[in-house]
Amino acid sequence: MDDFSALLGGFQVALSWHNVGFMIVGVLLGIVVGVLPGLGGPNGVAILLPLTFGMDPTSAIILLSSIYWGALFGGAITSILFNIPGEAWSVATTFDGYPMAQEGRAGEALTAAFTASFIGAISGVLLITFVAPLVAKFALRFGPAEFFAVFLLTFCSFIGMGKDNRIKILVSLCIGFLLAGVGMDTISGDLRMTFDVAELMRGFDFLVVVIGLFGVSEIFLTVEEGLAFKGKKAAIDLKVVLRTWAGLPRYWATLIRSSIVGMWMGVTPGGAIAASFMGYGLAKRFSKRGDNFGKGEIEGVLAPETAAHAAGTAALLPMLALGIPGSATAAVLLGGLMIWGLQPGPMLFVEQKDFVWGLIASMYLGNVAGLLIVLATVPLFAAIMRIPFAIVAPIILVVCAIGAYTVGNSIFDIWLMLLFGVVGYVFKKLGFPLAPMVLALVLGDRAEDAFRQALLGSGGSLNVFWANGLVTTLVVLSAILLFWGPLSDLIGWAKGRGKSSGGASPSAAR
Repeated sequence: MDDFSALLGGFQVALSWHNVGFMIVGVLLGIVVGVLPGLGGPNGVAILLPLTFGMDPTSAIILLSSIYWGALFGGAITSILFNIPGEAWSVATTFDGYPMAQEGRAGEALTAAFTASFIGAISGVLLITFVAPLVAKFALRFGPAEFFAVFLLTFCSFIGMGKDNRIKILVSLCIGFLLAGVGMDTISGDLRMTFDVAELMRGFDFLVVVIGLFGVSEIFLTVEEGLAFKGKKAAIDLKVVLRTWAGLPRYWATLIRSSIVGMWMGVTPGGAIAASFMGYGLAKRFSKRGDNFGKGEIEGVLAPETAAHAAGTAALLPMLALGIPGSATAAVLLGGLMIWGLQPGPMLFVEQKDFVWGLIASMYLGNVAGLLIVLATVPLFAAIMRIPFAIVAPIILVVCAIGAYTVGNSIFDIWLMLLFGVVGYVFKKLGFPLAPMVLALVLGDRAEDAFRQALLGSGGSLNVFWANGLVTTLVVLSAILLFWGPLSDLIGWAKGRGKSSGGASPSAAR
C-alpha cells in the first residue's frame, strides 16, 4: 500500500507541466535518434546527457528516459520502411516488416510494431514497479562483501552468458577496468596511471568515453559504409490503426510469451538483441503460420518488438535496485545519476523516494506519449531518412564535441572523445562488444572499493567472501555463470564430434 501511494505521488511529480513538456521533447528527440542508423538508444542518451546539466534530477532523468523510449519506437520505422535496422534489436523486425511494406501494408506493420513495443515496455515497467522495491529492501542487508559479490556476479554473467566471443568480452572488460583505475585512488589517495598528465588526475570521465565509444564511432562506421536511404512511403490513418488493433487479440499468446522472454533477458545479460531473436524464433515455432514467417507475417513483427522493448525496459530494474546496469543504455543512465549526485541502489528507494517513483510513473506516461506521438508523426520522421548523411554526420559530430566539452570545459576532453571514437570504431570492426567495457568503466572502481573495504573489515582475510549464506551463494553463482558458457560449448562440441564419429562408422565398415 505504501508503494502504491508512492506511485500515485510519482504520477503527481511526472504530470507537472514542465515534466510533461520534457517528456514530449524527449520522445521526439528519441524518435530522431532511433530513426538515424548512425545513433541509437545508448548513443543518443550519451550525446544528449549534457543537456541535463543544471536541471532538476527528476526532470533530467524523465527527459533522458523519454529519449530512450522514443529511440525504441523509432528503430521500427527504418526497419519496416527502409529495411535498415535503426537499432541492433530491430534486425528481427525487418524479416517480416519490410515484406509487409513491399506489399503495401506499411501502415499495418508500423501500427503492429508500435503497439507491440508499447505492450513490451509496459510489461517491463510493471516488473520494475512490483519487483524493484522488493529487491531494494532485500539489498539493504548488503555489506561491502555482498556488494562485491553482486558486482562479481554481473561481470561473470557477462562472460559466461554473453552471446559474443567470450575472449573478446573478457578483453573488453579488462580494458574497462584499466580505464576505471586511472586517476586518484579513492581509498589511499594515491595517483594511478596518470603519467604526469594533469588532466588525467580526475580519471577518464564516463560521459566523454561513452560519447566517443558510441556516438563518434557510429558516425565513422556509417560514413565508411556510405549509407544511401531509399525506402517505402507510409501514412497511418485511424482506420488502419483500429483495424490492426482489432486483430491483435488473436495473438495474445505471442504477446505474453514475448513479454516474459523480454523481461527475463532484460534483467539478465542476454539483452534486447537476444530477446528479439528469441521472441521471433519462439513465435515461428509455435505459430500456426510459421511457414509464412519472413514473407510478411504480422506475428513476425509483434514478437521481436514486444520482446526487445520488454528487455530494454526491464534492464533498468537492476540499475535502480542494485546500482548495476542491465544494458548499455542503463549504464549511461547510471552515469547520469552519479553525475547528479544520486547513488543508484537500495538506498535510492529510501533516501530519494520521490525521485524513484516519479521516474517509474514517467515510464508509464512516456510510453503512452511515445505511442501516440509516433503514430501521428511517421511520415515526418521517415522523411528525415531522406536527408543526405553528409549533412547529418557533421551536425552529430558537433553535438558530440559540445557535449564532451561541457563536462569539464576542457579541449582535452574533445581529443579524448575522438580517441575513444577511434577505439570504438576499431572494436566494432573487430567484433569486440562495447557494453562490457562500459559496464567495467562504470562499476570497476565501485567493485574495487567494495573488495578493499571488505578486506579491511576482515583484517585481510578472504574468508569474508564466504562468511555467510548470502555472500557464499552469490560467489558460487558467479563461478557457475562464469564457467556455464564454456562448459556448454564443450559439451556441444563433444556431442557434435560423437555424432560425426557415429555417422562415419558405417561407411568405414563398408
